Amino acid sequence: MKITNGTIACVGWGSLIWNEEKKHLLPCRGEWRDDGPELPVEFARQSSNGSMTLVICQDVPRTRACWVVLDVPDMQTARERLGKREHEKAPKHWITENIGYWTPSGEAYGHEAATIGAWATAHGFVGVVWTNLPCKFGDEPNVMPSGDQVLGYLKGLDGERRVEAERYVRNAPAQVDTPYRRMIAAKLGWDHVPCDVPACRCKA
Repeated sequence: MKITNGTIACVGWGSLIWNEEKKHLLPCRGEWRDDGPELPVEFARQSSNGSMTLVICQDVPRTRACWVVLDVPDMQTARERLGKREHEKAPKHWITENIGYWTPSGEAYGHEAATIGAWATAHGFVGVVWTNLPCKFGDEPNVMPSGDQVLGYLKGLDGERRVEAERYVRNAPAQVDTPYRRMIAAKLGWDHVPCDVPACRCKA
């Protein structure tokens, strides 16, 4: 699976794009762009810090993702660096399970691999990686919460956990316009704020 020549991209839709605090963990070449593949993502994973994060889900509307070129020598490094960006202490098995990838040779793993692969082929990439975490609600992985459940959960947060959850929703790229996001904005007033990353084009 080693690739020594060519361009490897990372596809993203959430904090990979705007969280400057962890920027050093993912070596990017150039800026994030806003014309990635259309993917079914939603605020459907309850994070340990209180946020409801964006993940690929089944049976939800598609929205345009973002992408960036990675400054890595091969696919293994790309997967490892994205894994460490998502979970700094990630063991090897966590990265294997939770980082999706695609190569033109037919090697692929993760939700929406076919869609991402078709997009990558059209753009001439020799590899793509993305976060492949499942939806989660409470302590149950692979459980898709309803919009009302997400809203009720977010309403019940306080302190730093509420701050982090609001920050995540507000800073997600404007183009990631999901049904749950519209509900959260309408009920909690957590409207989008323009990304403050100078090189990022995912603004509105």
